[in-house]
Amino acid sequence: MTTTAQGPGSLDAAAVAEALGAGDCGEVAGDAGRRAQYASDASNYRQIPLAVVFPGERRHIRNTLAVCRRLGVPVTARGAGTSTSGQAVGPGVVLDFSRYFHRLLALDPEARTATVEPGIVLDDLQRAAAPHGLLFGADPSTHSRCTLGGMIGNNACGSHSLAWGRTADNIVELEVITYRGTVVRLGEMTAEEIDEAIAAGDDRSELIASLHRLAQRNLATLRTGLGQFPRQVSGYALEQLLPERRFNLARALVGSEGTLAVILSARVRLLSPPPARALVVLGFSDACAAADAVPALLAHRPLALEGLDHALTDIVTRPATRAAIDTLPAARAWLFAELGGTADALPRQAEALAETARRAAGSTGSEIITDPGRARTLWRIREDGAGLATRLPGGTSQPSRAGGGSEAWPGWEDAAVPPDQLGSYLRKFTELLDHHRLQGAVYGHFGEGCLHVRINFDFGTQQGTAVFRAFVTDAARLVAAHGGSLSGEHGDGQARSELLPLMYGPDVIALFEEFKSIWDPDNGLNPGMIVQPLPVDGNLRVSPHRTPLPLATVFPFHTDDGDFAKATRRCVGVGKCRSADHRGDVMCPSYRVTRDEKDSTRGRARLLYEMTQGEVITDGWRSTEVRDALDLCLSCKGCSADCPVGVDMATYKSEFLHHHYKGRLRPASHYTMGWLPLLSRLAARVPGLVNALTSSRLAPALKRLGGIAAQRELPRFAGQTFLTWFRGRTPRGDGRHGPVVLWVDSFNNHFSPEVLQAGVAVLEDAGFRVRVPDGTQCCGLTWITTGQLGTARRIARRTTAALAPAVAAGLPVVGLEPSCTAALKTDLPELLDGDEDARALSRATLTLAELLVHHAPDWQPPRIEARSISQTHCHQHATSGFSADSALLNRLGIDNTALDSGCCGLAGNFGFERGHYDVSIAAGEQVLLPAVRSAPSDTRILADGFSCRTQIAQQTSRRGTHLAQLIAQALRPAGTSARAGLPSLPTDKEHSRD
Repeated sequence: MTTTAQGPGSLDAAAVAEALGAGDCGEVAGDAGRRAQYASDASNYRQIPLAVVFPGERRHIRNTLAVCRRLGVPVTARGAGTSTSGQAVGPGVVLDFSRYFHRLLALDPEARTATVEPGIVLDDLQRAAAPHGLLFGADPSTHSRCTLGGMIGNNACGSHSLAWGRTADNIVELEVITYRGTVVRLGEMTAEEIDEAIAAGDDRSELIASLHRLAQRNLATLRTGLGQFPRQVSGYALEQLLPERRFNLARALVGSEGTLAVILSARVRLLSPPPARALVVLGFSDACAAADAVPALLAHRPLALEGLDHALTDIVTRPATRAAIDTLPAARAWLFAELGGTADALPRQAEALAETARRAAGSTGSEIITDPGRARTLWRIREDGAGLATRLPGGTSQPSRAGGGSEAWPGWEDAAVPPDQLGSYLRKFTELLDHHRLQGAVYGHFGEGCLHVRINFDFGTQQGTAVFRAFVTDAARLVAAHGGSLSGEHGDGQARSELLPLMYGPDVIALFEEFKSIWDPDNGLNPGMIVQPLPVDGNLRVSPHRTPLPLATVFPFHTDDGDFAKATRRCVGVGKCRSADHRGDVMCPSYRVTRDEKDSTRGRARLLYEMTQGEVITDGWRSTEVRDALDLCLSCKGCSADCPVGVDMATYKSEFLHHHYKGRLRPASHYTMGWLPLLSRLAARVPGLVNALTSSRLAPALKRLGGIAAQRELPRFAGQTFLTWFRGRTPRGDGRHGPVVLWVDSFNNHFSPEVLQAGVAVLEDAGFRVRVPDGTQCCGLTWITTGQLGTARRIARRTTAALAPAVAAGLPVVGLEPSCTAALKTDLPELLDGDEDARALSRATLTLAELLVHHAPDWQPPRIEARSISQTHCHQHATSGFSADSALLNRLGIDNTALDSGCCGLAGNFGFERGHYDVSIAAGEQVLLPAVRSAPSDTRILADGFSCRTQIAQQTSRRGTHLAQLIAQALRPAGTSARAGLPSLPTDKEHSRD
């Protein structure tokens, strides 16, 4: 095999990018920021590319290959970059198909096929097929962001491949282009079609002739060494060249990891799912007992049979998911069996399967789940497995449930054995972990013998790296001894290619090399994968040979041992932040608008990590590449709750901005929006004059000077602050539940005091005596989000000191503005690390709903027979959740629909800042704003967040209502309750400029 592709150091990145730019290759990026973002996928490996190309048309792909061939540069095709084996990173040019090359070209419901470009996301294909009662069978857990091209590259399977097959089983035809530029359409071929193709005498005929000769010379080897069980995915699928498989070159290309050709389009098979499904959860004493039960359960022909070990579920922190786990049958391992059929037959099928499980050794119980919502919640645990399993107990000062725990990595996360060998393999695998003093949380596709596991390898030391190599070598021998495959669906990549000779004999390895040479004699496509492999311990993302920059931080990052590099490498690349769907998640609003990797949580985390390494990003905290990538981060905190590995980009951004602008002039918005609480106090002295100025002809100039978007209306200051009103009133109610501290946030105090006034009315009606903090206090949020952490820390100290006596006396602190409540609960304890007053304040801080639901059980709230839609503030989503609000609304008699809307788009200062308006509006227009406009006039619009209400008021004809206002409006008439003395409250139909 000849090799013309040059090493990464042979060419200058700028020269390659320039050549690509001049070659009509589509969008080309050769800057340090882009190269850093694409240096890693979801694996342990890291290769810095020379350039990244985003093709939009077929000619861009053809031209890119031509330029790279001329320069001798290798090409790596990439979809969503969720590969766990290192095959989506390379030292040459990365072709990212996900950005533009993602069209659905055709969908034929009668033929049950669809033709797609390789960058299409699986969920987008499923949405297009669903109205016709069809779906694509393979469904990996990354379905919300993985692309069909990536699935074809790895031969992805997913939970339902047990019934609906692997990606290969659902491919009808592929159109591909080779590194040398030959375009070929591939599919099944009869003997006559093969002869006709060979006789054509063109490049395609030479390719087919060579492949046919390879197959005919090696029929016995292809029949006995390959394709022995469904999850034998390692290596090339040469069994597809057999005549009994109709010499199917399309399926032979599936699983080739981009090493043979680049996909231009794919025609795929669609199928009809059963009319109804049921989930049966089966408990077992341990994962090995669950594995032993698999063969008997397969007789019931489940659609899916997935396994979970307690080590994985113990890590879950998301409150809703944690609550669901706690209701599972008591066990240390579970099987999730999904059945399909008619609604009438399913209960009998489910009971029969459960009875079979009960007879198995180690069975601890079962549950048949009929609630689709609960079933989705439980499946979510499995889908998040790759991220959840990256934090195992031990290794840091914080427990795994608190976001700490030792780091765990892929590397042996995908081996498969025949299902009847699974129990034996799992026992010996566990012994192997113990022998090497390693830990791992096991989960996966037990029904097909495919195990996923993340292991706490120590890549930071030479000894730990040596243990990694020794372990995967021993594990490869163990899999081979059980007749298994090193890869069951994720592909070999750099993680397993070097180990293939332990699974296959030299004759099969030689066939693989010949197969690669026929397709790609120049070795220009993804070199080092499958054949002529890179070493399994080379190009490691975390390496003992690389010393991170010494970067001191303000935030303590305890869950990462105070190591900012370790915090940023929490991101293992599973890419959940690239999901465009709103499924109750907030993460990641900027990516959902731009669909650009740099605007995803992962893209930002990767840039920050590379900043700590000092190679591609060389100027540390002063990096303009990192600054620009963080610019569209809304600091919504969605990732801190939604990211399976707990990446907290809002905190990372605050830390970075603090250092980046230290001793330097900041953007104007940092002074106006960052210092808004202080400026508001000044404005409160003459609110009428300030409002007149901000709505006058001077307003455009004021916005320009303040770094505020010209399109934004400036909120109007209230004529009287809440504090002024409160300190001049007489307390009401009987105060039977004792005193409570109402946190007076700057936003409601100065712009919408009616919210706090409503809060007083509700609290007093519920039997609380309302107090407010002495003086004028602030949580410091605006300084935190703009990275002015020195000022924020001083404000935080003053606030905790002011509240310390009340907190020490056991008084709850109730916040009505979710962003400020979240700051008291999470940001202040981190900012004032070790301050017991800050920790006590965090524990004492509650939302209004939490207080009323959990601390006023005897209170009878008013009945409000009405309908509402509610927008959960991002910071509340990340900290407290909506469960208490939901319970309270239910007690009130409200028929509420919580919108799966994600962030409103305004996000505090973000939506007001110059340059952010378009993204801010686009984020709101995805779900929230259309839902508000289409809501019936008698439907209440609930939005506790000041930003959410402002976005609604400025972009629709409706007005958002705070929960406190909703309740206060329904209290008994003045004179008979605590509502006496409360100003009349506007309805949600009255438009407001707040």
